[in-house]
Amino acid sequence: MNDESENTMGSPTPEELRQQVERTRDELGQTVEALAGKADVKAQAKEKTAAAKKQAAEKTAELKEQAAEKTAAAREQAAEKTAAAREQAAEKATAVKEQAAEKSAELKGQAAEKTAAAKVQAAEKTAAVKEQAAAATAQIREKTAQAAQAVKDKTPEPVQEKTAQAATQVRESAARAGQFAVDRTPDPLLEKADRIAKAARAHRTQLLAGGAVLVAFLLIRRGRGRDK
Repeated sequence: MNDESENTMGSPTPEELRQQVERTRDELGQTVEALAGKADVKAQAKEKTAAAKKQAAEKTAELKEQAAEKTAAAREQAAEKTAAAREQAAEKATAVKEQAAEKSAELKGQAAEKTAAAKVQAAEKTAAVKEQAAAATAQIREKTAQAAQAVKDKTPEPVQEKTAQAATQVRESAARAGQFAVDRTPDPLLEKADRIAKAARAHRTQLLAGGAVLVAFLLIRRGRGRDK
């Protein structure tokens, strides 16, 4: 019993050593398993991180591809809309030009018609005025001739002879005075007088007509005064 008590109180028995070894082995196993578990968690975390990064990269690439596709589609649609808008603008511009050309042609036609009508009316009015003027001139000439003949018939022959002689003397005196004036007048003044004379001859018909009208008016008035 003393040996057993010594073994109990002293160094461990083989059985106890075996049990200690088993416990130590179990503890080491648990520790190794715990360490292995921890290592596995880190590896899983790394794998999850790598997978997440890979998924994020794939998602980013997919989003970029979708964005590129959407951008290309938007550009294509914008180009199509721009082309359609340009085509519509060109069609509208062509239509506006055609309408403007038609309107211009219509206005030109109306203006030409109005001009032609105005010319016809002016020609008709001019013809009517010429006809009236011709008739009035004929009447004036006739009345002037009648008045001159009446004056001649009422004027005694001696008075007519004296009037003719006086007119001849006046013409001769005027001719001598004119020649004298020509001889004494400088050349520039003669040229100016020649131009004035040409202008007077150009308007001679109008002046004669006016004078005839005035003479006829005076003679007619005088005849009416005598009749009263």
